[in-house]
Amino acid sequence: MAAIKTNRLNPVFRGRAFFGLFLLLGILLLLIAAAASISFGAARMDISIAWTAVFSFNPDIPEHQIIQALRFPRTVADIIVGISLSVAGAIMQGTTRNPLADSGLMGVNSGAAFAMVLVLAFIPGISYMDKLLVCFAGAGLGAVMTYLVASLNKRGMTPQRLVLAGMSITMLFGAMGTFVSIRFNVGQALSYWTAGSVAGATWSELALIAPWFVGGMILAFVLSPSIAILSLGEDIAVGFGQRITQIKLLSTLAVLILSGLSVVLVGPIAFVGLIVPHLMRLIVGVDYRYIIPASAVYGGIFMLAADLTGRLVNRPNEVALGIVFAMLGVPLFLFISSRVRSDLE
Repeated sequence: MAAIKTNRLNPVFRGRAFFGLFLLLGILLLLIAAAASISFGAARMDISIAWTAVFSFNPDIPEHQIIQALRFPRTVADIIVGISLSVAGAIMQGTTRNPLADSGLMGVNSGAAFAMVLVLAFIPGISYMDKLLVCFAGAGLGAVMTYLVASLNKRGMTPQRLVLAGMSITMLFGAMGTFVSIRFNVGQALSYWTAGSVAGATWSELALIAPWFVGGMILAFVLSPSIAILSLGEDIAVGFGQRITQIKLLSTLAVLILSGLSVVLVGPIAFVGLIVPHLMRLIVGVDYRYIIPASAVYGGIFMLAADLTGRLVNRPNEVALGIVFAMLGVPLFLFISSRVRSDLE
């Protein structure tokens, strides 16, 4: 692993001490962001009352009910989604060697979203666990179609074709989802869900999501050393004795789990898995043993900050997460794409 030092776009890794301090700072910021998410929202209340609800809940006090039933599970959902999307994006960028890879841009989220449209249109009464499994299947379909389309070339799959294929599949699923929603009159429910929001997250839903989230994260951390080697190139990975096909299959499984549960919780949000891993790569270097945990911590911060911004910018109304991420993500996407353009040529 000594070969993982630097490239044209990334700084030399500054050492484990720097990474430890950076991660510790991130954990501290995550706790502060979580505290702010619980303390502030569309409903104004005294901070002391908010935190009394956390440690000494009284069901007879309306403010306590708001904290326990709405803000607390919403905060946990924000952290889970931010971590999941950021780690999924980091895995995709490492395994494809494509700095623009992201589950929201590569057909994965759109496949899960289309599956959810079919659920809303044809089987709206199914259980939450069944919705989760359907979204996993949709995410898998989106990933398979993206990779197949990108491979339909004599030269095989390239980073440029992977990006174009992902965008094409995303638009295809989006168009089909719109047709189904209009044809079966589920547009109102769909528009609220696709806008992106964790406002409706409940403790029971989080309990069902938790095992999948833990399993996906364990798989991601176990694979991180192999992804770090694979990111150097398949020839180098083979020279290190890595089983390329097995690593890619397991990495894809982790991406599908993390992306699928995120879509169920918050809707088809883009840019989180693109922006956070890229920023972490600029800070901690190109070793995915460090990029993946850093992306997890700072992805949670990013998601909490975006959701809190949406709640506070237009009180007492809320701005949907999809709008917040579009405003932040599009300029950052253009900036990132201009920096990595030479790598995609």
